[in-house]
Amino acid sequence: MVNPRSSNSRAAEHGFTLVEMLVVITIIGLIMALVGPRVLNYLTDSKIKAAKIQIESFSNSLELFYLDTGRYPNSSEGLQALVRPEFAIQGWNGPYLRSSSIPKDPWGHPYVYRTPGQNRTYDILSFGSDGQEGGDGAAADITN
Repeated sequence: MVNPRSSNSRAAEHGFTLVEMLVVITIIGLIMALVGPRVLNYLTDSKIKAAKIQIESFSNSLELFYLDTGRYPNSSEGLQALVRPEFAIQGWNGPYLRSSSIPKDPWGHPYVYRTPGQNRTYDILSFGSDGQEGGDGAAADITN
């Protein structure tokens, strides 16, 4: 009778061959090549959506500021006037944002407030992932 635990069968059970490991690594690499870009696109899209939502929140806060003071903050006051004005503003009844400071955009850059805006009373901009004006894709400017 042959012993099932002979030295030949034990040697085969101790590890994986190089070919088996290469096949597994290749399969994992192919999966990452297919799934990775899609996951990164979802992350980029979510940051763009978050920036749009923050800009909309700023716009709503600016409208409340306007109702209380009869004007929008000027360029020197900026969005900071929604939290705490540097100068006394007649009728100011804030803070108009929940946070004690103006949040940065999802890429860590400050939002830009311009008054007068190009096509409206004011513009609120995020310069996207590159932090510079202009750009395409994730680096494109996001505005109100």
